[in-house]
Amino acid sequence: MATKELTFGSPIKLILTFMFPIFIGNVFQQFYNFVDALIVGRILGMKALAAVGATGPLIFLVISFIFASTQGFTVITAQRFGAKDYENVRKSLAASIMLSFVLTFILTIFSAPFSYQMLAFLRTPDDIINLSSQYLFIMFAGIFATVFYNLSSNVIRALGDSKTPLYFLLFSSALNILFDLLFIIKFNTGIAGAGWATVLSQGISTILCVSFMFIKFPVLRLKKQDWFLSINFVYEHIRVGIPMGFQMSVLTIGILALQFVLNSFGSIAVAAYTTAMRVDQIFGQCYVALGATMAVYTAQNFGAKKLSRIKSGAQSAVIIAVFISAFAIFVLTLASDQIISLFMSEINEQVLSLARTYLHIIMVFFIFLGLLMIFRNILQGMGSIMAPLTSGIAELIARTLCAFVFGHYFGYPGVCTATPAAWILASFVLFFGYKLSLIKNLKKIKNKLAS
Repeated sequence: MATKELTFGSPIKLILTFMFPIFIGNVFQQFYNFVDALIVGRILGMKALAAVGATGPLIFLVISFIFASTQGFTVITAQRFGAKDYENVRKSLAASIMLSFVLTFILTIFSAPFSYQMLAFLRTPDDIINLSSQYLFIMFAGIFATVFYNLSSNVIRALGDSKTPLYFLLFSSALNILFDLLFIIKFNTGIAGAGWATVLSQGISTILCVSFMFIKFPVLRLKKQDWFLSINFVYEHIRVGIPMGFQMSVLTIGILALQFVLNSFGSIAVAAYTTAMRVDQIFGQCYVALGATMAVYTAQNFGAKKLSRIKSGAQSAVIIAVFISAFAIFVLTLASDQIISLFMSEINEQVLSLARTYLHIIMVFFIFLGLLMIFRNILQGMGSIMAPLTSGIAELIARTLCAFVFGHYFGYPGVCTATPAAWILASFVLFFGYKLSLIKNLKKIKNKLAS
């Protein structure tokens, strides 16, 4: 299985080619989340759907930390690969594996036992909190699979291969749907079945993906000496990975604050917001894929000391983001009601109206989500810490203030403005951070050449 260098060739062509498998994978991931919601909503009812939705911010808190941290670890892997330092590519993988075991242990003991308490703190409605707690505990108990699936996928992408993780994600998606039908319909396990279906399918895919990674990629085959690592080398991974995870956690605290306010409007509002978020996330995956592409593209070119390619890649990515935003607005303007209705066994006009309100507010600001994803991932690919972390704090402040203040004065529509406000503020912070980081790193390279 060949690796792919992103340090030469047309930036826009490379970005689109690398991005497409990630996007397809993310869509399928959303698709099986969509099927989860479809099965839960249609078979178990609207309260069960709301119960799953109420766990979303807490699950996102943990999973986003995992994804960002493991992506941060593999930024070092991609930089070493771009520099053609293959010995340290293997050492980087060894460091990432060790740190991921530590990460798994810490996250599991601090999440699963406290599932009910976290939901209660967020004022989850009484009529759904027990169902939500069942589902959340199962998802947190399966963190091991999530950590190592994300690590193996990010390592493979760091070497320029975005197709292999797609294949395993497709397999996992199909398996998840099969287990959903088996547990919920055949074995009548209720909402817990949806949780076990996700964990089990991801666990099986993780085992296969990790095995495949070592077998098919010779550059990743670890030797005994690769496990003997200097403290400075391990710290380099921690320095990039953990702040990236922390930055995502700071961002998610704002989402939890939003959920806190949303829960006060009752289970109908939670169900509507959950349904709208499912639709929103399908379009959002375009930007997530674009961001993940820019992280690898930047890291490889940064390792190869090709800063001009990073700049041209950023320009190409912004053009792509503009086209994505225009397409999303077009689709949601014409067909938002039809898409929302797919989640309902019976059309509930209240849920439909509230979900439509969210989508029609948020779609106008999609371009800022695109800019946020592009510049955050470029900065992380260069190993920059402060600007992404500052942007996370900016998102937290904007989302929390808007949720509480606008939610108080304007009700549900006010809550819907919180996320766009966070995108706008964070994208400005990241753009200026990107400009400063380019100048700083260009000076470093010139000084090294001069000396």
